[in-house]
Amino acid sequence: MTDASTPRPLRLSILDLAQVRHGQPIREALQESITLAQQADRLGCFERLWFAEHHNMPSIASAATAVLIGRVAAATEHIRVGSGGVMLPNHSPLIIAEQFGTLAELFPDRIDLGLGRAPGTDQRTLLALRRDPRVSDRFPQDVQELQGYLSDESLIEGIVATPGKGTHVPLYILGSSLFGAQLAAALGLPYAFASHFAPDALVEAVAVYRETFQPSAQLDEPYVIAACNVIAADDPADAQSMFERVLRSRVRRFVPAAATMNDDQIDALLAGPGGAQARHMMRYTGVGTGAEVSAFLTDFAAHSDADEVMITNQAIGLDARLRALEIVAATLTPPQPNG
Repeated sequence: MTDASTPRPLRLSILDLAQVRHGQPIREALQESITLAQQADRLGCFERLWFAEHHNMPSIASAATAVLIGRVAAATEHIRVGSGGVMLPNHSPLIIAEQFGTLAELFPDRIDLGLGRAPGTDQRTLLALRRDPRVSDRFPQDVQELQGYLSDESLIEGIVATPGKGTHVPLYILGSSLFGAQLAAALGLPYAFASHFAPDALVEAVAVYRETFQPSAQLDEPYVIAACNVIAADDPADAQSMFERVLRSRVRRFVPAAATMNDDQIDALLAGPGGAQARHMMRYTGVGTGAEVSAFLTDFAAHSDADEVMITNQAIGLDARLRALEIVAATLTPPQPNG
């Protein structure tokens, strides 16, 4: 752990899941992500905006992650845009190097490449992806191969990523266990922990990463991003109501029998073991007004020993999500005195 007597300034970024509400056209959901990105860009206080690769999930529209990153980068001016992450075992390292090398050439010094080892989907969808589950065992080697393609010298003789070579797109290792922490430390890469839905190993994984970190050409010192959920609103009752709706949606997503249940039935389920699991997944969630969310983010950054906190904006509806970004941004930008 770092010295608690010298707290770091709070650095914030955003993970956008490109959420599709029930009955919402996908095109509209994607346009909302672009609008939210433009808002974050205008506010000027967020470090980066990431999208995650998921497949066969009707409520998430970021499956073609590189395509969405390109569209959002084109619609913004300053904020870094990247993947949180690309599930590398689903792809060849060369293809990802070419995709993100292209993005880096189009948007210099604004593209991040976060990498995960999980498939980002269920076992049946693995077959549709033409993926061999065993390829995840090669994840460390694939990360290094990809890193070579993006550097000045490929590790594979005679194979050059064009675009890609010499772009030095920064890599980040994503994880929710000690495996990712140990790999990021060994390779000298930044580490992002998915504590917004998998909170259990957060503190231990960050400690292992910091203790075993080896400097690299990309990074001299360890750098940790920890993810959490935020539901910010002007009215605390509105924030709490949205939190309850998010909990219901989590149950509907992860409990097959709950897909067709009404709210009363879901609330009954939330009172039991299924609800306990949903609440546990959202353990790190800040709910309330600006003051309440600000206190949560400060405490979470200290608890996770993070250099940067990445929020998922769980407010419901475009207007509420835009307002939530303003509320969070205000926690980083104290109001100026009049006159």
